[in-house]
Formats: sequence, C-alpha cells, structure tokens
Amino acid sequence: MKYTQLGRTGLKVSRLVLGTMNFGPQTDESDSHAIMDAALDAGINFFDTANVYGWGENKGRTESIIGNWFAKGGDRRDKVVLATKVYGNMGADGEAWPNHDKLSALNIRRAVDASLKRLRTDHIDVYQFHHIDRNTPFEEIWQAVDVLVQQGKILYVGSSNFPGYKIAQANEIAARRGGNVGLVSEQCLYNLAERRAEMEVIPAARDYGLGVIPWSPLHGGLLGGVIKKEVQGGRRASGRAATTLADPVARAQIQSYEDLLDKHGLQPGEVALAWLLTRPGVTGPIVGPRTAEQLASALRAVELELSAELLAGLDEIFPGTGPSPEAFAW
Repeated sequence: MKYTQLGRTGLKVSRLVLGTMNFGPQTDESDSHAIMDAALDAGINFFDTANVYGWGENKGRTESIIGNWFAKGGDRRDKVVLATKVYGNMGADGEAWPNHDKLSALNIRRAVDASLKRLRTDHIDVYQFHHIDRNTPFEEIWQAVDVLVQQGKILYVGSSNFPGYKIAQANEIAARRGGNVGLVSEQCLYNLAERRAEMEVIPAARDYGLGVIPWSPLHGGLLGGVIKKEVQGGRRASGRAATTLADPVARAQIQSYEDLLDKHGLQPGEVALAWLLTRPGVTGPIVGPRTAEQLASALRAVELELSAELLAGLDEIFPGTGPSPEAFAW
C-alpha cells in the first residue's frame, strides 16, 4: 500500500479509503468484518463511514458493525484513521425532531456522542460535515468543533459535498477565529464520467490545503465494465448507471471507454481508480467493496501505472469541464 498526507495535516493515510456504506444493507456483519480485516492486512488504514449509513430504520447500523469489529481488539482501532459524518436526519421514520439533524451546535454535540457510542471508541479522527447547512453560521459550527477538540472527541474536521465557495468561507472564518485548523479534507463526487469538481471544488480544496477524497469512483458501476458484464450475462446496470446507459450518446461513450481498455488489456474498474490516483490534490478514492474479490480488484489499482497514451485517450473520451472561470466565461 502507498500512503500520503491528508491535505496539509501531518496525518498519514492510505491511498485507498475503505468505504463502509454497504456494511449492513448489502453485506452482513460477518462478511463486513472479514473485509475490514483484509483491508487492514493490505495496508488500508483510512476507513470512512457516516451516522446515517444502514439507512431507514437501520440508521447507525454501519457504525455499530465497525464498533463491534473494533471491540475484537488486536490493535484494530489504533491502526485505523476513522472518519464518520454528521448532518443527516437520524429519525427512522424520515422525520427529524427539531435539532436532530444538520449542523447546529446542539446536533453536532449530540451526534458525536451517539457515533462514539456506536463505534465503541473514545474519539473520531476525521469528523465530516455531510452537507452544507444553509441555516447555521460557521461561527457556531466552529465553536462546537473547538469544544469537541478540547474534549478529545474529534481530532480533525472535513467536509463532504461542499461547493468551492463554502470551503473558502468555512476556512476563512476558522482562520479569523484563531486556533482552529479548519477543514482538512473534502469528500466529493469525482470520477472520469463526472469531472465538474475540477471547476471549483478541487481548486478551492488545493488552495486551502484540503485532501480530496472522491466518492463513487466508478460512478455507480458505470466505469466498472458494465456493458461487457451485460453482454456476458452478468450483473445488469442499476441506479445511476442504468439511467446513463439509457441515453444512446452516453452509452456510446462508455462503450468507447471499455473498448480503449480492452485494447490495452486493462480492467475498467481498476483503471478508473488508478486515474483518480493521478489527479492533483486527490488523497485517495473511496472504495466500497461488497465482497473480498472487489477489494482485491481495488488494491491492484494502486500499483497500476497508466501510460501517457492511455491518459490522453481517457481525456478524449471524458474531456472534463476545464478550470474556472474559463469553463464558463468564454
């Protein structure tokens, strides 16, 4: 495994991040524990989760699965850089009681304590805001964070799904307050097929020293060889991938992608991850394996070297938006 610093911090993390969203809904606890053991054995030390994972009436279940794994001992907790998130409504019926969601100081305090209990640990290494809260000023958010850092309950703070201007706003206010490190990471939707983050989010993250953690690196399976799997009678596309493939133009684009990688004798999913590892500012993509085999495929991407010819070919198929303001100004 290869490692890098998380943004401007001294924290060293693996270049693959283990995503746990499938733990509970799609992968049972025993298999989830086996995947985490395999990830740790492979050198992955950065695990990502969220308080809402488990979904519906099982919100919090994923954190509990991780907590039960930590409780097995063997230095599991000490070896893991643990990241979780706050913002979502934790009500099982879909309706939150006032102050039981978003980023008020009251909910942040409540959510941290609840996550710590489920995770069976005394601290969270990277506490992430899962979405912007348009109704809570950053002065209040940072005040709550300062208390939690002083209490030793959290060490660093990151964002997720933030636009570039909010990254800037958050860190400028943190700097004015003094003594607050501010955001150290941004977790955003970013992959070959979805490159809008290159316009504003990634430049802002790089300017403020945030590590970029792409989620959905295979774009819901779209970049994992989905057409070839369909032809071979394998798992059919669903969700975002199925919607995209219904568009003939988009389907032709994905077919060109798969054809290019066939020419080079490479696996689409591994190339999609390896491409992200070449991008400036990227700490590491989040991989969310449902099985040990999927984890093994993701690990191969870390060692994959992409040629200049292949990178140019990928840019031709997925050209991206270009930087701001040129992307929209002229």
